Amino acid sequence: MPLRRGRVKTFDISRTGRFVGRLRMKSFYITTAIDYVNGSPHLGHAYEKVLTDVIARFRRLMGDKVHFLTGVDEHGQKVQQSAKKLGIEPQQFADTVSAEFRALLPKLNISNDDFIRTTEERHKQVVRRVLQQLFDKGEIYKAEYKGFYSTRQEQFLQEKDRLPDGSWPELFGEVTEIVESNYFFKLRQYQDWLIDFLTKHEDFVFPRYRQTQVLEFLKEPLNDLCISRPRERLEWGIPMPFDEDYVTYVWFDALLNYYSAVADLDGVWPATWHVIGKDILVPPHAVYWPIMLHAAGLPLPGGIVAHGWWLQRGSKMSKSTGNALNPLDLVTEFGADAFRYFLIREMNVGQDSDFTREQFLVRYNSELANNLGNLVNRTLNMTTRFAGGILPAAETNEEPEQALQSLWRKTRDDFIPLCEGFQFHTALERTMFFLTETNAYIEKRAPWKLGKSTEPQDRLRLHTALATMAEALRLAVTLIQHVIPATTEKIHGVLGYTPGRDWQDELVWGGKLTGANVAPSLVLFPRPVVEKQ
Repeated sequence: MPLRRGRVKTFDISRTGRFVGRLRMKSFYITTAIDYVNGSPHLGHAYEKVLTDVIARFRRLMGDKVHFLTGVDEHGQKVQQSAKKLGIEPQQFADTVSAEFRALLPKLNISNDDFIRTTEERHKQVVRRVLQQLFDKGEIYKAEYKGFYSTRQEQFLQEKDRLPDGSWPELFGEVTEIVESNYFFKLRQYQDWLIDFLTKHEDFVFPRYRQTQVLEFLKEPLNDLCISRPRERLEWGIPMPFDEDYVTYVWFDALLNYYSAVADLDGVWPATWHVIGKDILVPPHAVYWPIMLHAAGLPLPGGIVAHGWWLQRGSKMSKSTGNALNPLDLVTEFGADAFRYFLIREMNVGQDSDFTREQFLVRYNSELANNLGNLVNRTLNMTTRFAGGILPAAETNEEPEQALQSLWRKTRDDFIPLCEGFQFHTALERTMFFLTETNAYIEKRAPWKLGKSTEPQDRLRLHTALATMAEALRLAVTLIQHVIPATTEKIHGVLGYTPGRDWQDELVWGGKLTGANVAPSLVLFPRPVVEKQ
């Protein structure tokens, strides 16, 4: 089965200074993992949505036709049990929790194109169709199973899953021994195919070392995958099309959402990237999913981005340990863009990272308030004070201006490849350095001194300094608008600027702000109130 990856768009600079695109993707389909509705959204859910949104917004800026999917997984034993405890129907329980996940998206300024629920008819129809196709091909059979079952993970376990002392890892929760007849998918017969596929496509999983982990997993023989549960034990699921006494196993149901959401859309499937947490890479997304698609005759996605976990002082955040953060608390206090910025700036995609309020405040104060926010207010205040609020044209181009322009070109030219390689944290670091140097440029030019001078040359330098400050600010926020979209819009507004449609053209240094009428001030990132002891 051919692997389709969106072609990387590369750029050069023409003699006119405009970006020139060499390749253009027709489609860029990206998905998050769908969240299981057995609990409220936490920091990990929020991060995955923000990360995927940043990728999607970046690809739109690059000219791609993006389709961005997220959603929720609503079937399974845990949902059925949770609903029973509350004395309500599973659908009612799913509706309530699903609404929480849906409500999170606008609060984080997520630009998804679709939101799928596995209880929707469009999804059920595709699941049943694929199951029937595989059954008709002889890829599914019925057999009796005797072994151990984890309700928490909703999966059957093997002896190799035990710890050296014979106990089960804590992640499986309560493990019981059961005997029952079920339907099985012939996963084992595709093991060699998958190993060969991953060997030939070394960048199928990002970061690459996670793909190595998948291949390590595949050194052990696979068992065929149990894909059903008897309805006498589990009612809450999609009935098997060839046997109504059984419902579909949650993973076989959930994974198909990526396809079911776009099955009726021309030119969208296969996905370019699936963005997931590392904990569901092996076996669901890197073993079950590609084999399911291959067996069903469907093209494979371009790849999988497996991000790390958020830790709190070295320990994984989780509801069970009581250290999970409610993302909306910080969003309410500091705004969505500050929250988005920290998540993307702090975590190297694929690795784990610590999240504490103290770390958040360091980034917030030093990079957003002191660096970006300070530049905004210096630009607005000085333009109002020395130019009546009208941005002048640059009238000189001496060494300080030339140095800053040179740094901008390097920042911009490095930024795009970094984002294409999911190195958003480094891209933001480079942008913050450019903003730092812009503030240093202001100190060097000292417009407050130039404004007091009666020398004609100093007047020219003053105009140039004001123009340079504003242009550097415009360019920097335009560059990172996929991370802080609302802030970018605000800054463009106070600069009296309406961006053009060509993002790459907007990243060329020029006199786009000349004559613009700026606002007198704007407080973007107010200092948090510190309560006195």
